[in-house]
Amino acid sequence: MHPAANLDPTTVASVAPDGLVAGLDLGSTGVKILVTDADGAEVLIHQLPTPWLAGAGGTTVMEAASLIATVRELLDHVAAELADRFGPTVRVRALAVSGMGESGIVLDAVGRPVAPAIAWFDPRGAEQLAALPATIAEQFAGRTGLPLGVQVSVVKLLHLRDAGLDLAGTRWLNLPEYLVAALGGEEAAEYSLSSRTGLLDQDTGAPWPELLEHLGVDATFLPPFVDAGTPLGSASAPWVPEVFADAALTVAGHDHLVSAVSTGSFPAERYHVSMGTAEVLLRRLDAPLPFAARERLAEVFINCVRHVVPGTWVLVAGVKTGLLMRRTLQLVGVTERSGRDRLDDAVMELPAEGRLADGDIVVSGARNDDGVLHLTVRADGADPAEVFAAVLRHGNDELRVLIEAMDREVPPASSALLTGGWAGMRSVQRARAAVLPGIQVSDRSQDTAYGATVFARSLLEPAVAGRARP
Repeated sequence: MHPAANLDPTTVASVAPDGLVAGLDLGSTGVKILVTDADGAEVLIHQLPTPWLAGAGGTTVMEAASLIATVRELLDHVAAELADRFGPTVRVRALAVSGMGESGIVLDAVGRPVAPAIAWFDPRGAEQLAALPATIAEQFAGRTGLPLGVQVSVVKLLHLRDAGLDLAGTRWLNLPEYLVAALGGEEAAEYSLSSRTGLLDQDTGAPWPELLEHLGVDATFLPPFVDAGTPLGSASAPWVPEVFADAALTVAGHDHLVSAVSTGSFPAERYHVSMGTAEVLLRRLDAPLPFAARERLAEVFINCVRHVVPGTWVLVAGVKTGLLMRRTLQLVGVTERSGRDRLDDAVMELPAEGRLADGDIVVSGARNDDGVLHLTVRADGADPAEVFAAVLRHGNDELRVLIEAMDREVPPASSALLTGGWAGMRSVQRARAAVLPGIQVSDRSQDTAYGATVFARSLLEPAVAGRARP
């Protein structure tokens, strides 16, 4: 494998038009769509910025209507390009949706959104976290496999409730689930996304009754649970362009986990590293770790949750290095890919440890409960390359903590695959080679969207049937 190329959206593959499928990835930075043929050859990629609305103090929301408008624009663009290439009768036969966890939409009894989606990185919820009953707070990590913090969906839901939103009679859909329903599909709760809410008991595979009661809802707040890839109807919404009309629909699941299936097998001894706004290290498990191990891992913000592959689990160890790297680029005036490439070259001219003395640049903020870029500069010479290199080293320091914690619970990994938007930078590859074994770099430009197409193609196989769990 080799560093990912910057794939041109008009890249053409040799395709049979009646076998086209699409993967849609609702990412924290961009909404991407990737179309492949029946053999998995990429036909085109297109993306638009995720339509967040930023507020004071890092608060960030998305209106449901803005998400639909963005996806509609993407589908219209792709439909026009496909029709230009293959003629007006071309059709996309299946569409799978993956995306970020923790963010979702609350719907009323007739399916209307009653509140915007709150971003997973939005800082609100500290008061609700402090007010959780002790019995719930003490059991949270062991039951849900998640560290207790403001990132999990249930804390944002408690914030909405305390701000005046009446949750009685409402239901929750994670963003990829909401989009599938908006396209005309069935409402369903996919396991890997539901694992991000804090409402799912990892041992029973059912909602946690005591937490539902504290939230003020019952089990109908969540739709029926299904595995990733379960057929969920077809694209029948009136706004869907003709090229996508009647395409089979499914939820592919949580984006980082979907990325892990894009390369085929995901060996248990390998780190799959998904490098987006969050940098996530995944380890596959064939059985869930016990309650006490989940508690220990949660102390350092590591999750043990359900994978998108039925019957398997994953360790999810995340740091906010992508967020810090993005803010560092903005700080030094880099806003385009060409500027990022020049900075990458400049960092590679430095030794990995930089040329300044230890402590001349101090960085913090990458830990998963943080996300605020803090820079302390104590000496001259802190040019953009030195600062970016310091941010990379800080990311390494936080990753070492996570790796040591995972190694205490499972055998150490022997290899690592870097994927995602930052993985193509040589400086990132060099930095992570200092903490991760046997690094390879994905040659795909959009691993998560491609992983979603794997689920879409499965809908066209005769053996596929509904895999809803009771």
